[in-house]
Amino acid sequence: MSFLTAEWNDLALINYEINPDLLQKYIPNGTELDLWNGKCYISLIGFMFENVKVLGIKIPFHTNFEEVNLRFYVKCLENGKWKRGTVFIKEIVPKFAVTLVANTMYNEHYQTLPMRHSRIENEISKIFQYEWKKDDKWNSILVKTDKHQIPIELNSEADFITEHYFGYTKFNENKTVEYEVTHPRWEQLKVLDYKLDVDFKSIYGKDFEILQNIKPTSILLALGSKITIEGKKII
Repeated sequence: MSFLTAEWNDLALINYEINPDLLQKYIPNGTELDLWNGKCYISLIGFMFENVKVLGIKIPFHTNFEEVNLRFYVKCLENGKWKRGTVFIKEIVPKFAVTLVANTMYNEHYQTLPMRHSRIENEISKIFQYEWKKDDKWNSILVKTDKHQIPIELNSEADFITEHYFGYTKFNENKTVEYEVTHPRWEQLKVLDYKLDVDFKSIYGKDFEILQNIKPTSILLALGSKITIEGKKII
């Protein structure tokens, strides 16, 4: 049985190209940076975590909530094949129990903060907004899209960003926690406009203050799907 089943829906992905040197100290042992066309990416992502079950059981008041995370992309060689995965700098949720379980069991970097969201639709467009509050300031991601679903093209930048199926976190300097995330290929909505109001230094630390003044390389809105998170192993 999967450790967790849920849906990840309406993922707003804000993608930046950055200097890979900035990420070196965050790379778990046994993995290396996964580049796309020689470019190193980091992504700020807001989405809805919905219909959550842990070991097949719904936990009261913890079935639907927002998440915002900052992640980068790595790969791990096993038996001659590359596994493509992500490393999270920080994952923000409004539920303390989620933070406790993820940090304890998977060595993740969750933080609990007040959050809210909105999903608005009119005749021609959709608007998705994710907000989180730190130090009395509301930070926000807002993405406006077309209403028509379109595929994510194979071998495209969007394909690279969305098709990573493992999570890696540092257990210590020599050991790494690995877990698998399963989901089908996603479709997307064409992004028409976006707005960011994020205090990167306050939330993610001085190493990522540089994102404050960098224009995103791309903005995606992936529709998402049902997902599973499998049990961990130490590598």
